[in-house]
Amino acid sequence: MCLSTAYRESNPEEVLMEYVSAINIDGEEITLTNLMGERKTFKGSLKFADLTGAVIRIDC
Repeated sequence: MCLSTAYRESNPEEVLMEYVSAINIDGEEITLTNLMGERKTFKGSLKFADLTGAVIRIDC
């Protein structure tokens, strides 16, 4: 299983969520869900996703 870490595009050191298992995009809303089922929603856009490298970057 490959879980990712989501970072803020404008500040690559800022972790938005760890152990991301699902990404849902609905217009400008991005909802991340982690392994434990916790969800966080951000207004913005997905800028980069390297799922084999476990990195997601979101402009929010």
